[in-house]
Amino acid sequence: MPAKGKNLLYTINSPEDLRKLPIDDLPEVSRELRQFIIDVVSSNPGHFASSLGVVELTVALHYAYRTPYDLLVWDVGHQAYGHKILTGRRDRFHTNRQYGGISGFPAREESPYDTFGVGHSSTSISAALGMAIAARNKKEDRKVVAVIGDGALTAGLAFEGLNNAGAQNADILVILNDNRMSIDPNVGALKEYLLDITTSPTYNKVKDELWHLLGKISKVAPKSRSLAQQIEHALKTTLLHHSNLFESLNFRYFGPVDGHDPVYLANLFRDLQKIQGPKLLHVITKKGKGFPSAENNATLFHAPPGRFDKVSGKIFITPKPSPAPPKYQEVFGETMVELARANDRVVAITPAMPTGSKLHKMIEEVPGRTFDVGIAEQHAVTFSAGLATQGMIPYCTIYSTFLQRAYDQVIHDVALQNLKVVFCIDRGGLVAGDGATHHGVFDLAYLRIIPNMTIAAPMDENELRHLLYTAQTDPAGPFAIRYPRGSGIHSDWKKPFEKIPIGKGRLVRSGKDIAILSIGHPGNFVTEAAEILAKEKIEVTHYDMRFVKPLDEEILHAVAARFDEVITVEDGVVSGGFGSAVMEFFNDHHYSVHVTRLGVPDRFISHGKQEQLYHECGFDTEGIYSTVRKVLAEKAIRISGKKNL
Repeated sequence: MPAKGKNLLYTINSPEDLRKLPIDDLPEVSRELRQFIIDVVSSNPGHFASSLGVVELTVALHYAYRTPYDLLVWDVGHQAYGHKILTGRRDRFHTNRQYGGISGFPAREESPYDTFGVGHSSTSISAALGMAIAARNKKEDRKVVAVIGDGALTAGLAFEGLNNAGAQNADILVILNDNRMSIDPNVGALKEYLLDITTSPTYNKVKDELWHLLGKISKVAPKSRSLAQQIEHALKTTLLHHSNLFESLNFRYFGPVDGHDPVYLANLFRDLQKIQGPKLLHVITKKGKGFPSAENNATLFHAPPGRFDKVSGKIFITPKPSPAPPKYQEVFGETMVELARANDRVVAITPAMPTGSKLHKMIEEVPGRTFDVGIAEQHAVTFSAGLATQGMIPYCTIYSTFLQRAYDQVIHDVALQNLKVVFCIDRGGLVAGDGATHHGVFDLAYLRIIPNMTIAAPMDENELRHLLYTAQTDPAGPFAIRYPRGSGIHSDWKKPFEKIPIGKGRLVRSGKDIAILSIGHPGNFVTEAAEILAKEKIEVTHYDMRFVKPLDEEILHAVAARFDEVITVEDGVVSGGFGSAVMEFFNDHHYSVHVTRLGVPDRFISHGKQEQLYHECGFDTEGIYSTVRKVLAEKAIRISGKKNL
């Protein structure tokens, strides 16, 4: 067996190999695993700081439990890189998040060790409970562990899972990974509650001494464990001045403990396996542990924006053309500051994404008008609805893939009451490396069926700016503005606000051969394709429709009168999306127009660069060009066939 410091990690091709090592080797395995993550992610960026923070926890879990027979459920999955490396994917880890490579999140189709596919937060406890109840009903001696962060614990789903697990008296261990961070620093009363537990010097000192004493007694008095629980409960109640939240849910609470001591953790996990029923272990970790740059700036190194030096932490940003077009998020952030300064009724709400959505600028420059509600999308929407009832104008800013989680609230609490909530839907469309769990491709389809809803998508950053301005004025009711991740096309966007007429598109290019209707950023791909086609004497009429609901009926009537072939382009699902809305209009008005819809097909799209995914789905510049040629060629064949009859 290799000596310490001699690549122990490369002898581990599965957790079974890990469990063959002496327990004293776990610190060395942890050191090598952490360095391996640093080496690979520094050249192939991905989620970084979260995985560094749970290295020792990951090693201890796979050492103490019989994975994959025992079931380990990760919440969100940002922190699962070490898990992937230890479970047979070390030699493929360099393909992480790359097109055709392994997923950046646990994925059931990828490995039997990935017990539950994740990407959205707060699902682990409910999923683990289902697994634990199944094991109980099948009389299987499986242990089930859920690892959830303190940030994810703020979501209602996590509390629903805890409540039901306690009621079911399920044999489940919930590990609360407490690093006081999600992506940005955590907020809310729960954070303060956990801080009380972890920072009470009296409680921690007495608890440590108590367990040290009872550890000695247990050798001669096996029932001391029950006594210990009773004494510790009294200790918490007396010294923390309130009963324990988790024990009120019928969970036996243990901790807090050091999450960076793998030997201690492995022994503790073995002890906890002997205790039946719902248990919660409170583990204190440091996000970015072992990499100073990540420890000092966990938000930036949650997912570094580029390659970085694995020693200094310096991030290497690929130079962009000058002047570089701004990102849609940057335009949004700066525009929100302007709107808030001009209108004191404007407020902004975000579920734990102030930095990603660029609302941190508004937090800094217009204090008291931005509300980070934590990872709680349902609450964010209904909180916004409450603000709207009192005449405020809430801009509820949520990533598209996470707005799905608040669908009932969008319908019941906002649209049904026709309340003025502006939904700023960030990361609309395909979003690259995060894959199927994070693509925002369903929003146009699932929102357009809701009464009272206005839905718009800008083709460029200027339109985004003007739509944000328009939304505060007209019409009444919910107004959704959906924009992609990444850069726009213009550098000169800081112009006076203009009100965009609701439900009105614009003519971008006029031609005689075929009409293309686009929504959102892919309109720029249409522009590029039309330029190429023009050189081949193919003339395209292109409309930037701007609105999915209401549609510009004047444009659609005009298009139907001139063209029998229409192509629609959208960065969203074709099933029920923008193209479907256009087809419904033509059908309802008895037009004989053939519509070819380009967008995301009826399947889940994996991860890769946005350009690769646009190409795979066929609505990049090349895909649009090829589709126009194909449609016109098929039309020519039909016409020729009719002439020959």
